[in-house]
Amino acid sequence: MAAALGGLGLLQGRVRLAAAAAATSSLSRPGRRALVRGGAATLPAAGRSYGSEAKEEEELRVRYLDDEHKGIVVLGLNRSHAKNALNKNLLKMMSKAVDALKSDKKVRTVIFRSEVPGIFCAGADLKERAKMHSSEVSSFVSKARATINEMANLPVPTIAAIDGTALGGGLELALACDIRVAASSAKMGLVETKLAIIPGAGGTQRLPRTIGVSLAKELIFSARIVDGEEAKSIGLISHVVEQNEAGDAAYRRALALAREFLPQ
Repeated sequence: MAAALGGLGLLQGRVRLAAAAAATSSLSRPGRRALVRGGAATLPAAGRSYGSEAKEEEELRVRYLDDEHKGIVVLGLNRSHAKNALNKNLLKMMSKAVDALKSDKKVRTVIFRSEVPGIFCAGADLKERAKMHSSEVSSFVSKARATINEMANLPVPTIAAIDGTALGGGLELALACDIRVAASSAKMGLVETKLAIIPGAGGTQRLPRTIGVSLAKELIFSARIVDGEEAKSIGLISHVVEQNEAGDAAYRRALALAREFLPQ
């Protein structure tokens, strides 16, 4: 599974391999109308509908919540056909959304979640990568790293709601958030060393800052995948919750946390 999902580090590794073989040195703020169809944009736990493939403009759903949740913005990954893998379009949309949020004085907390059951983010989109010219890969990896750094630098609290698998770049994205909440059934790990490479979008820096250097090295060197319970025990996440029938228990806990932050 790890090899199939991969991570952003895989892209860097392929750049290096291509370089060696050739013997050369080698996302305007969204309007208040969210990118959600059917009038459910402002509902904290809106119903979900998934086709075999999400339209390109819906790959990131932006929700500005109202009423008692006013001030909370939810960014929802929505690439069901690709397990929310990060591609060029999704990174572009994420960058645009984050750029708008950082200058919006009405935003108090941002929740990053998945709208696809059972998955948070599978890392980089390796199918798209396979179609790239070797010269495009380096700029893609740089864009991915820069976008995740922009998320980490948002001037408001950020919460990652991990209701499913977060591997490679997916976990790196969650590590860029201030707080992580996960379902006990969620799976997390920086799995790049199974491919003889290392995490490429900040994982080697943010994981040791979160759980300590020695343990971070152990997880990276072994490419070990942990569930929500173990992730909580080692300090990788702040809260672990039992998954519910709707598959959004971590999101609901994140929403409750965000409501605690609003008055402050």
